[in-house]
This record gives sequence, structure tokens and C-alpha cells, in this order.
Amino acid sequence: MIVGKKIFTQIVTVPMNPQAQELNEVIISKNPVVFDLLSQKGKNIFFPKKGILGQTAEAKGTRINATIGAAIEDDGSPMRLESIASKIDLDPSLSFPYAPSFGRPDLRSRWKKMIYEKNNSLKDKAISLPVVTCALTHGISMTGYLFIDEGQEVIVPDLFWGNYNLALTNAYGAKLKKFNLFKDEHFDVDALKNSLMSEGEKKVLVLNFPNNPTGYTPTFKEMDAITSTIKDAAEAGKKIVVITDDAYFGLVFEEEVAKESIFAYLADLHENVLAVKVDGATKEDYAWGFRVGFITYAIKGADMDLFHALEMKTAGAVRGNISNSSNLSQSLLLHAFESPEYGAQKHAKFTILKTRYWAIKDVLTNNKYRDYFTPLPYNSGYFMCIKLRGGLDGEAIRDILIKKYSIGIINLNNILRVAFSAMAASDAQELFDGILAACQDFESK
Repeated sequence: MIVGKKIFTQIVTVPMNPQAQELNEVIISKNPVVFDLLSQKGKNIFFPKKGILGQTAEAKGTRINATIGAAIEDDGSPMRLESIASKIDLDPSLSFPYAPSFGRPDLRSRWKKMIYEKNNSLKDKAISLPVVTCALTHGISMTGYLFIDEGQEVIVPDLFWGNYNLALTNAYGAKLKKFNLFKDEHFDVDALKNSLMSEGEKKVLVLNFPNNPTGYTPTFKEMDAITSTIKDAAEAGKKIVVITDDAYFGLVFEEEVAKESIFAYLADLHENVLAVKVDGATKEDYAWGFRVGFITYAIKGADMDLFHALEMKTAGAVRGNISNSSNLSQSLLLHAFESPEYGAQKHAKFTILKTRYWAIKDVLTNNKYRDYFTPLPYNSGYFMCIKLRGGLDGEAIRDILIKKYSIGIINLNNILRVAFSAMAASDAQELFDGILAACQDFESK
């Protein structure tokens, strides 16, 4: 309201829904640190067991079911257009109806089993049932919803996926606090430690391995050091939520590099460390347009009641944001996971990427490039980066590469990102010779 020339903002406090309060009471009774880590939105959110959803669930199995907002054919099957249905070789019930906001139960169970299969050290460690998101970006956004209040610092490496700015800063008012990623060609554990031990009790940390843009995954030794650093901070009284962005999980091309997700190291690390795994089929299963991801939780001492409460809040956030993820995409992925050819097909694609990785490694052994650029540490994922020598202009060189050499790369403040995932191994020599030539062209101007 306006009084004279002064403007006053009237703040209306919305009472907490009893269903949210019920979930909060469970979380507080099991581990109050988890409750403290939730944002105000996270504390207020719930998955509605009553109202339309509850009444619809109670009506399941009735002869005449006029509850859900979807059209049904007279024979009880989903109403559909033949022009669409004729292109889908699946039972209509697996593609046209809504999927649950939690995700399909069979897919959630299968993905949980696969997480254990991919991370052997998770054996005997408890994790939640994954909640389905609309791929990794939506998963990161939902972690922001659940754990980030306006002004909350989020610790990220100084080389990070730029979409964190939109998903966390623009959407939830996070302040990205960067730490140095590399020191002497290795992960800078001391820089991470300084960030975790800085002022403030609550810490939100995002770790992305293999890293975008650098294509770096810590070695076994580095992974142990990172884990110890997080544990030391927790023992010092820090309350930490670690969001593990596992978009490129499994794409590791060197023997000494850690093969498991950092999530497996953190799953039962400390009662003050909530590990939140955000992953999906996008890159792992070469299904970018399917938009299927997952959020999974782990913390020392957790039981299924605590996990269920977190799953309910996560599904509530998903429902209030996109309602649910694609049923068709979930069904297709589950079909793939159950196929006896799945493992061999996936390994074949991995081998192609690994061949491209080693082609680049081989090309860059030539010292002729060193006067103009040097590679940053890389060993995994889709990408690698080169750092331009001082005095060179990355944006001008990017422009020369497009116009003169028909080569496209990404410029990140004079660090050039190369997506070897998107190029043939036979193109590696031409690519780096082109970058070298573009640097020389710029220098000669």
C-alpha cells in the first residue's frame, strides 16, 4: 500500500499445510539436520494425499471412474489419435496416460537397482527410491527448490556448467561461490576445503564428475581426499547438502580415475552430510530428447521413513512444477533396460567415445601446439578444454574457426571447450590444426 510518498510492502504469511507439517515432523524426528538443510519452499512442500489425487486413488478399480482429467475410449483404453498411436510400438497404456509425479514405480525400482550395480561400494548402504524428473536440468532445478533460499551460497568449481546460473541463481536467488578446480594438474582439494570451512553453518555444494566443461573426473586418491574434506567440515559442525550432478556418469576413459559416483563415497559419510544424486538417461543412455532424470538421497543413519518423506517432498515439487515426466519416455527406457542386448549396445557406444578421446590425446602429444594453447586436465565425459596463451582472444579465434575453417567450438573466457562426443576420431588432427591456424591468423593481424 502507498502512504504519501512511502511504499510499504505487506507480507502475507501462508499457514503451512498440515501434510507438509506431517512430513517435517518425520524428518525432524529422524535427522533434524536434514530439516535445517531444506529451503523454506522445501519445508512447505508436500505431495497431496488428499483432494483430487487422493479421491482419484480411492476410486481406482471402480466400474465407472469419472475422476481423472484424461479422456478414455469406450473400451476403457486411453483415448488417442491413430496418427500418433500408429508410430508407437507399445501398449497404449504405457505411453498415453499420465505417469505418476514420482515417476513410474517399475522404472524407479529398476534405476535404484542399477545405481547399486554401477557403484559397488554402495553395497549395504541405504539410499532412497529415485524420484523421476524431466532430465538433469529439471533435477538440478528441483534441488534448488528444495534446498536453496534467496541469497544462499552454492559452492561450485570455477569451471562449471553455465546452466547453473539459470537453474539456481536466476530461479532461486542462489549466489554461486566458486573455488579453484585445478592446482598443478590435479583437483584443488585445499580450495574446496576453504570454501566449506568459510563462515556459515549451512553449505550447499555441487560436484559434477565427469565435469562439464573440462571432462575431468578425480582419481581414486583425489576422490578419497574430497570425501575426507567434506567429512572434516561436517565434524566441525557444518551442515552440508552435496548435489552430485552425474550427467556424464560412467564415461571414464583412464584406469586410475574413480569409476563410481562421489555419491557412493558420501552415502553414509556423516549425519551432517545429505548426498543428493541427480542423474539420468540423457547422456548415460544416449537418450537426450527423452528428458528422463532422477533424484536419489542418502545420509548416514537414514531409514525408509526419512527417505519416504524426502521422496514425498520431491514429488510434490515435481507436481507443482511440471506435474509429471513423459510416460512414453519412461516406458521406452525401461524396455531398453530389460533388453538382453542393452549392456552390449551401451558398451559399443562407450567404445566409440573412448576412441575419440584417445585420438585427441594422441594428437595433442605434438608440441607444436604448446606455443598457443595447452589442454586442461581431462580423462572422461564428453568434453575437453584448452587454455589459450595470454594475448589471444578466444572469441575472435572462435569466429575465425567458423568462417575460415568451418570448425565450431565453445569459447569460455579464453578457454575453448571441445565436445569430442560430437566429432569423429578421424577429425581430431584437423580440429586442432585448425585451432592452431586460427591462433596464428589472429596473431598476424
